[in-house]
Amino acid sequence: MVKKLQRFLRRTPVRTFLVYPLMAILWELITRGGSIEVRPAFLALMGWGYLQYRLCGKYRARRGGGGPGPEIPPEQLVCTGPYAYTRNPMYLGHIIFLTGLSLALRSWFTALITLAVAIWFHLRVIADERSLIVKLGAPYVAYMKSVKRWLPSLF
Repeated sequence: MVKKLQRFLRRTPVRTFLVYPLMAILWELITRGGSIEVRPAFLALMGWGYLQYRLCGKYRARRGGGGPGPEIPPEQLVCTGPYAYTRNPMYLGHIIFLTGLSLALRSWFTALITLAVAIWFHLRVIADERSLIVKLGAPYVAYMKSVKRWLPSLF
């Protein structure tokens, strides 16, 4: 039972879309005397991040195989749709969601979680890219040169 729970909690989507929001809400309730003010406009940003994660994952699985997660990499390179603009739209969806959560709760604690997760994703992407270069070869190297890692025209 404990091993199943540990395996469940190790999954990045579980942490991003369940554990971190629960931690943030609990922290804010404790530090704000039992009440939270939610800024509803930023709930849309959370929805965008979650949908980007889900829809890009389905897109990748249909076109490239593999997944879920990096443990089962795609069988072929996907460089169309959202992957034509950023090499990591699913991970970016996590960060967008957490940014929305930080702004919705107006929470420095959640902003720190978001920053830590963004750094962790960046390091994970570097490792993922090494294995994808080995698996997919020159086409992936060309893709890396033509499509930004995170945001089009920026990073």
